[in-house]
Amino acid sequence: MTTNGRMWAALGGAALLIGCVSGPAVSDEAGGSAPHSDKSRVLVFSKTAGFRHDSIPEGIAAVRELGAAHGFAVDATEDAAAFTARNLGRYDAVVFLSTTGDVLDAAQQGAFERYIKRGAAYVGVHAAADTEYDWAFYGGLAGAYFRSHPAIQPATLDVEDHAHPATAGLGATWNRTDEWYDYRSNPRDRAHVLASLDESSYSGGTMNGDHPIAWCQNYQGGRSFYTGGGHTKESFAEPAFRQHLLGGIRWAIGEAQADCRPENGYRPLFDGTSLAGWRQAGPGSFTTADDGTLTSSGGMGMLWYAASGFGSYSLKLDWKMAGASGDDNSGVFVGFPPSDDPWSAVNNGYEIQIDATDVPERTTGSVYGFRSADIRKRDRALNPPGEWNTYEIRVEGERLQVWLNGVRINDFTNTDPARSLRDGHFGIQNHGAEDQVSFRDIRIKELPARADGSATPAPIQAPAPAPGD
Repeated sequence: MTTNGRMWAALGGAALLIGCVSGPAVSDEAGGSAPHSDKSRVLVFSKTAGFRHDSIPEGIAAVRELGAAHGFAVDATEDAAAFTARNLGRYDAVVFLSTTGDVLDAAQQGAFERYIKRGAAYVGVHAAADTEYDWAFYGGLAGAYFRSHPAIQPATLDVEDHAHPATAGLGATWNRTDEWYDYRSNPRDRAHVLASLDESSYSGGTMNGDHPIAWCQNYQGGRSFYTGGGHTKESFAEPAFRQHLLGGIRWAIGEAQADCRPENGYRPLFDGTSLAGWRQAGPGSFTTADDGTLTSSGGMGMLWYAASGFGSYSLKLDWKMAGASGDDNSGVFVGFPPSDDPWSAVNNGYEIQIDATDVPERTTGSVYGFRSADIRKRDRALNPPGEWNTYEIRVEGERLQVWLNGVRINDFTNTDPARSLRDGHFGIQNHGAEDQVSFRDIRIKELPARADGSATPAPIQAPAPAPGD
């Protein structure tokens, strides 16, 4: 395995560098021997026991080229005998590239199940969903089985997640030509949907208007990414599809982080098109770009959601820092009464910090000045500047929990009546002219009200932040 590329700095002495060394050399399909290396390694498996896609050679070549360009080694095989505990242990992920039918025997299936449960990863491409119909573990791992498809034709994909590396480079929609699978079940309740097909944009879709086509999930200890694209040879020459595939592989092998928990029931508060309901408090502003991002400018001010407050909720939003150092100060304020004075949020609410360079109780994932994030978990979950991260900030009563890219990194209970989290407004900070942080896809799900949060109060609380911090 690889030194984790997202550990981009040992900030404040707190960053944790994770490194694993790959196993012994393994022979690849071309007859060469893959040298021992401490970089990530991917196995492409393309055995077929049913229909065989003529795009498989192009797919293997594309994954090899992506690996050479982005620092992971690639072996390829159609020999199911590669599925042993010892051999699989050499790889961070296995790509099932348009496999079809029953391609593994019972012993090989058992080795692969144990491999995934030990924390490894699966990447499924196109007909990987047309594989191993009688193996329940595989069906859950892939997310859905193939049912049928219409003719190859252009279609429009609705991009649902703009933070995952497989879709972060795409706009709100993605137009491309492929063979569009219908699936026997909808994976939305089990997996995190990255993109779905607009069935009105092509002929023959049969999933009643909710048609996921790419998704990810954490599955029984491992990671799973699936894309329905890749039927045609031309797919693997498309820059956007190659980037999509690369992002899925990078997430699978742990080179990039994302929240792949199922996400249902959220409604947008900012979807890139309108700031209706939002107000700027104090100096500075946010600039809206054509790609749907909000980027801070000047300050110190705050863009806050004034249309309504919320009592018990899960707030999700995507953010990234612009500067290479990670020293771009911003945060998400929660639990303050309505006010056009940004200092009201500082004095009456709580800030979930974004800047990655300060002391633990004032850095990424902290409840600023009150409670540090779990630094070990935070560092493992954090993507570097220039890449998107996702926060979930969950408020239930006086309990405040923070997830970073799907990992819970903070759990804080307020005991100060002057800072009640029940004062349920929130906002995003524009800190100053030297600080640039971008946000997108701000969405919320209201939760059942609770009389009290259930977390144990933090044993030690630091003083409230001074003005100007």
